[in-house]
Parts: sequence; C-alpha cells; structure tokens
Amino acid sequence: MQLTDCGPGATTWYDRAVVWRNRTLRLLDHIPVPIAVCEFGGRILIVNRAMAAEFGLLTGQLHHRKILEFFTLHDRATLQGLAEAVRLHRRSQFAARVSWTTGDGAERHGEMTVALTSDTPEETPTLLLSLRTLDEPAAAPAAPPAVPRAEVSPTEARILAAAARGATTAQIAKEIGLTPDGVNYHLTRLTRRWHVPNRTALVARAYATGVLAADTWPPEPACME
Repeated sequence: MQLTDCGPGATTWYDRAVVWRNRTLRLLDHIPVPIAVCEFGGRILIVNRAMAAEFGLLTGQLHHRKILEFFTLHDRATLQGLAEAVRLHRRSQFAARVSWTTGDGAERHGEMTVALTSDTPEETPTLLLSLRTLDEPAAAPAAPPAVPRAEVSPTEARILAAAARGATTAQIAKEIGLTPDGVNYHLTRLTRRWHVPNRTALVARAYATGVLAADTWPPEPACME
C-alpha cells in the first residue's frame, strides 16, 4: 500500500524523505568540519565535502567504502568501547587519535569523535564521525637539559672517587698523600663551589656532571681532557 497525500499534485512520503535528505546533505556540505555517517561496521553512508576534501576526492567516491581505508586508528580501545556500548544499549561518544594521508600525499594527524546514534536503544546504531585536525602530532616531552661537566682538579677528582668508594677522611688522606686536614679542605671547597650540603651530595654531583666515570666499580675519575 502506497502512502500518499490526497489531492492534486500529492507526493508520497518517500518523495518527502528524498527532499529532506537532499536538504540535509546540502547543510552538511556547508559545515567546514569534516563529517561522515557510517554503518556500525564502518561502511560509509554519507560524507560532507570537507571530509572528502581531506583526501582530494568527491563525496560520492567515498560512499560504501570502509572508513578505516582512509584513517589509521591509534586508539584501538575505542573499538572495544564502541562494541561494549552497543552491547549495553548505550548511546555514548568516544574520541580516538587518528592519522591519514591527504590527497597531495601529506601526513596529517587529528582526533576523531565517534557518536552512536539510533532511533531506539535496541537498534544497531550508526556512527556519526567528526574530525578535528591537528597541525602536528603531539610532541614528546623535551629531554631535560644536560648538566655541564664540572671543573675539578685531578686531586679533587681522586678525592671524590675515594669518597664514592666509602673511604674515610683518614683513608683518603693516606691514598692521596695528603693530611686529613688537607682532604677536608678540598671537600669543603667543593661543597661551597657546588652548593651542596654534604659528602653524599658531592658524590652524586660528581657522577651527574661526569667527574666520576659511570658504570665503573670501584669508582674512578673520568678521563680528564
């Protein structure tokens, strides 16, 4: 049975649906944000011009193709979240990091927002996708600046190496050929110069600044140029 309006020039509900569909598509094409509507399995139903332009294509060239033919998904947990939302009849929204290659071969990065839509919770939803483009991928945290190598005399380096081995002041004095007071004099000068409170901090600073050789036991002064 065909549903029609009565009277001359009557149109079917199907004709009206086509009119509203075309109006919706024209509206989408005026939205600058890349948008697509897909089946839950990823088959593209509708895209606007902004989405097609990302790949240098016309909108019709994307129809019925899989959305993941065009995007690399970097958040696989999003797929699991979508499946779980459908199982629980939830209409949730998810965001995922994606990358893609434009029509001119440039690599781009962005965030895809995925919303589940349907008339009733029991129906298999469609996916409403919108794309936010980022100029560059998220930058890795900057490495901390290198600590400049400290300037020490050969005698100070030998004292620090002995202190790192746990030698007492008397033992250091005997090894280096100084008096205990002479050892304390050098250690005091180093703590003031490096602004550290004690012998433990001196040793830590000596390793951090390359005065003592790393990965060496027993501790030894690094090669001094």
